[in-house]
Amino acid sequence: MGFKKKQYVGLGLTVLFLFILLFTILAMMNSIRENLLEIVEDRYTKVSTVMEIRKELYQRDRNLVELITEYGEEEGSTIEEGNASRDQMDIAQTLVELETILNRNKSKVLVAEVQDAYREYAGVENRINGLIANGASQAEVRGLYQSELGTRNVLFEKIEEFKDFQEELMNGAMKDANETYNNLVKGLIGMVILAIVLITGVMLWVIRDTVGTVHSFTESIKKVDFNDLSSIPRMDGDIKGEFGEIARAYNSMAVSIEKLTEKEKKYNEEMQEQNWIQSNSVEVVKLYSREVAVSSLAENFMKKLTPVMNGNLGAFYLKDETAGEPYFKKIASFADEAGRDGFIYGEGMIGQCAEEKRSVVLNDIPADYRTISTGLGDAAPKSIVMAPVMLKDEVIAVVEVASLSGFSPASLKLLENVIETLGIGLANIIGRMEVERLLLESQAQTEELQAQSEELQSQSEELQAQSEELQMQTEELRMTNEQLEERSRDAELKSEELQAAKEDLEQKARELEQSSTYKSEFLANMSHELRTPLNSILLLSEMLLDDEEHGLSEEQKEFSKVIHSSGQDLLNLINDILDLSKVEAGKLEVSFEEVFLDEFTERIERQFAQAAKNKKIDFTVEKADDVTPIIYTDEQRLQQILKNLLSNAFKFTEKGSVSVKIEKANAKETIGCPLKGQSDAWVKFSVTDSGIGIPKDKQRMIFEAFQQVDGATMRKYGGTGLGLSISREFALLLGGVCKVESKEGEGSIFTLILPNLPDGYPSMAGFEVHDQVAASLESTAEPAPLLPDPPQAEEEIIVGETTVLTGKTVVIADDDHRNIFTLKNVLKKEGMNVVTTVNGEDCLEKMKEIDRVDIILMDIMMPVMDGYEAIRQIRRNENNKDLPIIALTAKAMKGDREKCLDAGANDYISKPMKLDQLLSAMRVWLS
Repeated sequence: MGFKKKQYVGLGLTVLFLFILLFTILAMMNSIRENLLEIVEDRYTKVSTVMEIRKELYQRDRNLVELITEYGEEEGSTIEEGNASRDQMDIAQTLVELETILNRNKSKVLVAEVQDAYREYAGVENRINGLIANGASQAEVRGLYQSELGTRNVLFEKIEEFKDFQEELMNGAMKDANETYNNLVKGLIGMVILAIVLITGVMLWVIRDTVGTVHSFTESIKKVDFNDLSSIPRMDGDIKGEFGEIARAYNSMAVSIEKLTEKEKKYNEEMQEQNWIQSNSVEVVKLYSREVAVSSLAENFMKKLTPVMNGNLGAFYLKDETAGEPYFKKIASFADEAGRDGFIYGEGMIGQCAEEKRSVVLNDIPADYRTISTGLGDAAPKSIVMAPVMLKDEVIAVVEVASLSGFSPASLKLLENVIETLGIGLANIIGRMEVERLLLESQAQTEELQAQSEELQSQSEELQAQSEELQMQTEELRMTNEQLEERSRDAELKSEELQAAKEDLEQKARELEQSSTYKSEFLANMSHELRTPLNSILLLSEMLLDDEEHGLSEEQKEFSKVIHSSGQDLLNLINDILDLSKVEAGKLEVSFEEVFLDEFTERIERQFAQAAKNKKIDFTVEKADDVTPIIYTDEQRLQQILKNLLSNAFKFTEKGSVSVKIEKANAKETIGCPLKGQSDAWVKFSVTDSGIGIPKDKQRMIFEAFQQVDGATMRKYGGTGLGLSISREFALLLGGVCKVESKEGEGSIFTLILPNLPDGYPSMAGFEVHDQVAASLESTAEPAPLLPDPPQAEEEIIVGETTVLTGKTVVIADDDHRNIFTLKNVLKKEGMNVVTTVNGEDCLEKMKEIDRVDIILMDIMMPVMDGYEAIRQIRRNENNKDLPIIALTAKAMKGDREKCLDAGANDYISKPMKLDQLLSAMRVWLS
C-alpha cells in the first residue's frame, strides 16, 4: 500500500468513526429531547391546566359558601353572581382547549368525565343563584347546597384522577429520559475509547511504516562509499507507492553513476598508458640527436628501452651488406652473455621476422631456451618480442627483448612507436659517418696530390665524381631532415589529440558534477515529500493542544503532546541529515560578520538556564577579560555549534554542573587548525560537564555521523549522532577545530577554537581549508518570514471580540488536502471566510468568482500550474498589486525565497510551519 493511500485510509477511518460517534450522540440526544418535550410541553402543561381548574373551582366553592353564609346582602349577592357567571364560562372554555391537546384515550375519557361533573356542579350553582335571586330563605339555599355536596366531591375526584394519571405519565417519561441519558453517557465513553484506540492505532501504523521506510533509505545512502562509486548499494525497489518510486529512481541513478565511474576509470587508465608511452618515446628519441656512432646509439638504445619495457635481456642487430649478402650483425646488447652473433633473412624466428617485416611476440617459451643469468642463478624468460626497424620499406635492423614476467600492451606499443623513428635515426648517423669517411678520404687525397703534383690532373675527375657523390649524400641528408620534421609534426598532432582527450575528461567531470546536482535535487524532493505530511501532523497536534472549546482530557492532551513531539523529532532528524549531506557535498555558505561576545554569552545563558533549572544542575557562562569583545565569524554557525555541544552536555549530565568558558587561545592550541598562522587573534570556547564521560577509544568515533559511544547509551539518552559531526564540519568551515578531552565517569570538555577573521577567508597561494569553503548552499535553518516592521506589528489588533482576521476572505492554494483541512479549521476559528483551491489555475478561476479577496496563502509545488506562475498571473492584474500573498513551501532549498519574492510574493514561510508564526504574519499584512 502506497504512502499516500495509507494516509487516505487513516484519515477515512478516523472520519468514519467520528461520524458514527456523532450519529450515535445525535440519536440519543434526540430521544432525550423528545422525552423532555413530552414532560415540559405536554404533561406539565396538562397537569398545570388541571391544577388551575381545581384552584378556580376551590375559589368558586369558597365564594359560594360565603354567599350562602352572608345571604341577605343584595349588593354582594349581585357581584358574586356576576363573577360566578363569568368564571363558569372560563372553566368550560379551558376544558374544551384541554381536550384538544390530549393524545391518549384514557386522558380524553377522564376529561369528558370532568366536563360532565363540572356541568352538574355548574347547574347546582345556577340553582342556588336562582333561589337567591327569587328571594328564597337561607335555610332553603343551605339545604340545596348540602344535598348537592356529592356532585361537588365527584367533580374534585375526577379532576384529581386526571391529575394523577398525567403525573404518572410524566414520571414515566422522566424515567425514560434518565435511562436514555445513562445509556448516552456509557455509549459516549465506549465510543470515545474505541475511537481513540483505533485512531491511535492507525496513526502509529502509518508513522511506523513511514519511519521504517525512511530509515531503510537512510541506511542505503549511508552505505555509499563516495571514494569508490563503482559499486553503489541499492534500495528495495519492491516497495509500492511514492517511496517505491523514490527507491527505483535512486537505483536508476546508482546504475548511471556506476557506468559513468567505470567509463571514467577505463578512460583514465588509457590516458595514463598513453602518457607513459609518449613520455618514454620522447626520452628514447632524444638519443638520436646526441649520438654520432651507430654502435653507441644501439648500446644506449637497448640500455634505455629494455628496462622501460620491463625486459631483462636484449640485443640489437644491424644489417651489414659489405659481404654482398645481407647479414644482420649484433652490435649492442643488454645483459646478453652469449647468444647469436648474427643471422640472415629467414634464419630462425628472428630471421623470419626480418624477412616478413613484422614484429613477433613469443609467450610460450621452451624449457630448454637460453636462460637469463644473475649472480644467484639462471632463469628462463616468459616472453620474447622481436621487432624489425624499417626505413623506406626496408629492414635495416632488428631489436629483440626478453622478459621474465612478460610484456604489457603498453610496452609493446612503446616499442612500436620508438622503432618507427629509429630507422631514421640510424640512417642519419650512417649518413653522417659516411660523410666523415669521405671527408677524411678527400683530405688524404688532397695531401697526396700536394705531395705528388704530377698525379693531380689524373685524379681530378675522380675527385669531381666524389664531390658529386658527396652532394648526393648531402641531398639525402636534407631529405632525412625533412622526414624528421614530418615526424615532429606527427608529434604535434599527437599533442593535439592529448588536448582533445583532456577536454573529453573535463566533459566527464562536468557530467559527474551534474550527477551530484541530481543527487541534491533528489534530497530536496525527498525533503519536500517528508516535510509536507509533517506539516499536517505538527499543526493538527498543536491545534488539539490549543483546543479549549472541546475540553480534551489529560490523557488526550498527553497523546497530542506525544504526536507533536514525535513529529518535531522527525523534523529535526530530517534537517540534520540534510545538513550533513550538504556539508559532505561541499555546499554550505559561511558569512563573516561582527559577533558581540557579551550579547552572545547572555543569549546562550538565557537559552539553557531553564534546562539547567529543570535538571537541578549548576550552569555558568564566563568570558575572560583579555578576550576581544568583538570577533568576526559566522554567528549562526557558531551558535549552532555551541547549541549542539551544550545540548549534549545537559543530556549526559544527571548531576553536578555544566559551564561555558570563553578565553583567548594560545599558539600551541591552534595546532591542527586550517588557518593556523593566518589570524592574529584566536578565541577558545570550552564546554565542560560532569556527566558520564567518554572512553578514550571512542573519542574519535563520536565525531563521525550517526555514531554514539555505545548501544546502551543510545537507548538510554536517545539522539541520532549527527550533532557532533555537524559541529566538527562547521568548525572547519569557520577555519577552526573542535576537539574533546574526557575521562569515563568524570565528565568531558569540548573545546572549539576559532580565528578572528575581519576580512573573511585569507587569499594566498597554497592555502587549503575544508572543501566546503569554496562552495555555497543556503543554510538549512528555517527562513524567517519577511515581516515588515510597522509599530506593534507583532501584536494582535483587537476590536471588541474580533481581530483583524475576523470577516476577512482568505484563498488557500494547496494540492495537499491535509494542509487544506488543517489551515481551513485554524482560519475558520479566527472568523475568516476560507476559499480552498487545489492548484494555481483553480486559484485564478476562484478569484474571478469572488467579489473580494483579502489575502492569499500560496503553495509552490503544485500540479497543472505551480505557485510561481500563479503569483505572476495574479500580479498582472492591476487590482491585485497590493494584495498580500504569502508563499508556503516544504522544499526550502537555496534560492526558493528569492524566486518567490521575484515572482511577486510578499512573504515566505517554509513547512512545517507554526500556527502562531503563520497567524502573526497574516495579521501584520492585513493590518
